[in-house]
Amino acid sequence: MRIAIAGGGPGGLYFAALMKQLDPAHEVTVWERNAPDDTFGFGVVFSDETLSGIDNADEVVHTAMESRFARWTDIDIEFDGHRFTVGGQGFAAMSRKDLLGILQRRAADLGVTVHYRTQVPDVDELRASHDLVVAADGQNSTIRTKYADVFRPSLDRRCNKYIWLGTDLVFEAFQFFVRQTEWGTMQIHGYPYSDTGSTFIVEMHEDVWRRAGFDRTEGEDLPPGVSDEYAVARIRELFAEELKGHQVLTNNSRWINFTTVRNERWYDDNLVLLGDAAHTAHFSIGSGTKLAMEDALALAACLHEHPTVTEALEAYQTERKPVVESTQRAAQASLEWFENIGMYAGQAPAQFAFNLLTRSRRITYENLRERDAEFAALMESEFARHEQAPEVAPAMFQPVRIGPLELKNRVIVSPMDMYSSVEGVPGDFHLVHLGSKALGGAGLVMSEMVCVSPEGRITPGCPGLWTDEQRDAWRRVTDFVHAGTTGRIGLQLGHSGRKGSTRLMWEGMDEPLEDGNWEVIGPSAIPYGPGCHVPREATRADLDQVVADFTAAAERGVQAGFDLIEVHAAHGYLLSSFLSPVANRRTDEYGGPLENRLRFPLEVFDAVRRAVPAGIPVTVRISATDWVPDGNTEDDAVEIARAFIEHGAAAIDVSSGQVTKDEKPAYGRSYQTPFADKIRHRVAGPAGVKVIAVGAISSYDDVNSILLAGRADLCALGRTHLYNPQWTLQAAAEQEYRGAGAQWPVQWEAGRRKPPSSRTDRIPPRLELLREGAAGQVHLRWTPGPDGPVRS
Repeated sequence: MRIAIAGGGPGGLYFAALMKQLDPAHEVTVWERNAPDDTFGFGVVFSDETLSGIDNADEVVHTAMESRFARWTDIDIEFDGHRFTVGGQGFAAMSRKDLLGILQRRAADLGVTVHYRTQVPDVDELRASHDLVVAADGQNSTIRTKYADVFRPSLDRRCNKYIWLGTDLVFEAFQFFVRQTEWGTMQIHGYPYSDTGSTFIVEMHEDVWRRAGFDRTEGEDLPPGVSDEYAVARIRELFAEELKGHQVLTNNSRWINFTTVRNERWYDDNLVLLGDAAHTAHFSIGSGTKLAMEDALALAACLHEHPTVTEALEAYQTERKPVVESTQRAAQASLEWFENIGMYAGQAPAQFAFNLLTRSRRITYENLRERDAEFAALMESEFARHEQAPEVAPAMFQPVRIGPLELKNRVIVSPMDMYSSVEGVPGDFHLVHLGSKALGGAGLVMSEMVCVSPEGRITPGCPGLWTDEQRDAWRRVTDFVHAGTTGRIGLQLGHSGRKGSTRLMWEGMDEPLEDGNWEVIGPSAIPYGPGCHVPREATRADLDQVVADFTAAAERGVQAGFDLIEVHAAHGYLLSSFLSPVANRRTDEYGGPLENRLRFPLEVFDAVRRAVPAGIPVTVRISATDWVPDGNTEDDAVEIARAFIEHGAAAIDVSSGQVTKDEKPAYGRSYQTPFADKIRHRVAGPAGVKVIAVGAISSYDDVNSILLAGRADLCALGRTHLYNPQWTLQAAAEQEYRGAGAQWPVQWEAGRRKPPSSRTDRIPPRLELLREGAAGQVHLRWTPGPDGPVRS
């Protein structure tokens, strides 16, 4: 093959070397616009997984890298005068300059032609004269820009400012310094990369950056290689304590806004993107160098394994794109956390440290417990102390109050529509369905959306509370929960609005009924999506009737014995559609700005609150974002939550979306939790109001991690409880917890021990001798010297 590579960074050089190893007959040429010793940046970090792949593919490169690594396992966090150390992580870093030197020598030894200080020739000519053209020309790739119609890139410029520096202070571990200044929160990401230096990245929100006066050089056009000396001088002064008298080192250092690069497609015919040209991931979660070298490994392997370039490039994209997208999701969570770091300034130091460590959702409480049991135990005990809990226990099993209602634990069975009622009357199915979830150990079991009128149903199978017969049927369910369990049961009240008069879910979700239709109303005559009912715009008389229906249903809910009532103002149903500018285009006092769009949902909430005794909390579920342009955003959700809190909401149940069929949610594990986190820290927490996180929370580790980090006060799980109605009790058994937070029904007590796994005749070792280097592996710190790194 004739291979042309645009870009002589680590990704391009490593790919070139790999291809020459696979077949010395390959003609591989690299064009690099910089000189060989023009190296920007300081250290690069690798995971053990990446290093294993490099070792398998090129032992020469791996051995050379290994000899230059700084290795450590600890992360140090300094916040508000407190220092926390967590071990067991595993890091390897080296100088970027050393890495490039290794790859440059390896490429030269293998016969790769590299043109330094040379612009890449015309790409169309290269494509015509070569079998493969690799665009490894970085984040600002001109090749990607030229073929943007094919690759369809998106460039997401973020709001934090950061500057990449170095220092001759050799850190012993990964360092996070978080400083509260008169201008706002600033943070440092630092790590050692050799026996002489460390990377030292200063980051802050752009608003903080401007208040601190760092924008003084914003208009200056610094030549390539010239650093922002004004910023460096200020940083030396501001972080003198952290620097301990050591120098700040520069290398083309200037303030940058991080840009996340994504591409829908990574190749076109014989042209392929690699490294930062294809993708970027925020520096707080991973190294672009690491990802680029992983790309090079995958691309070389695919070309070796497939008979044609087209098949190889398709395989490369299929293999790497999902992996990179997963990394980018974690990086997105991490960068957004640092963008909002000031929001956590009031957290207790231990909780802040845990929050920082688990920000990307890739590290969880269980991960930390396996790596550093002492640190994990400290987090659990600190949570118990902060919550004034009677015992140290897994966070999910600590008691909690929603207004006047005390719950034995922080697990909620989320409302889930079952479409199994007849004329709105719940039957035996609901008794077994909800009763089994209460027996299964959840602190609170929520009903599905119970409709306030026949016209407020989603489907003919939805339950209601517009008749006394329905009330009495619900009483049968609540009586069972109260008599047979220590859990509590809540009622979710709602009106379907424009999403009503549809088929049962398994007959066609959101599809209009063919027979037996009823008229649906909405704030405006806008359908939920193509093929859906066009609602009639609600009149004042309609709104008055809805308020009366909610009031009567709430009164019946109290009579039916529910412990809590939730007003459903999410998921595009009637109240949600009033809140959303996507569905609400009214020109009267109920449309327009958010203040007006809130008016009717608050009227309904106030009516329910008046109808319910003070001893029963009233909560609200909201959609925190509409997931569409021009819809509600998470910042709108904060204001919506604030309004409901001012009107007496005891908890905010934070969901998202389902307001329009045009939505494009960013699905992922615990993907809605950041919305709950923002509402909790900005409005609910200071008001003493609880926040419930929902959405793709599926393990007890997720629940404990969310609670310990302070992202929510409770977690609601739906599908997880369909998979296993006894999920909460099983989680207690898995964690070997026995206490008031997970009381087994007396009939089931024999099952509270985790069943043994498959039998084995293997005799476990009775005594393991202490071997040199085997002790203290949790904490390995980088203190270079004649005796190597220090284990503590």
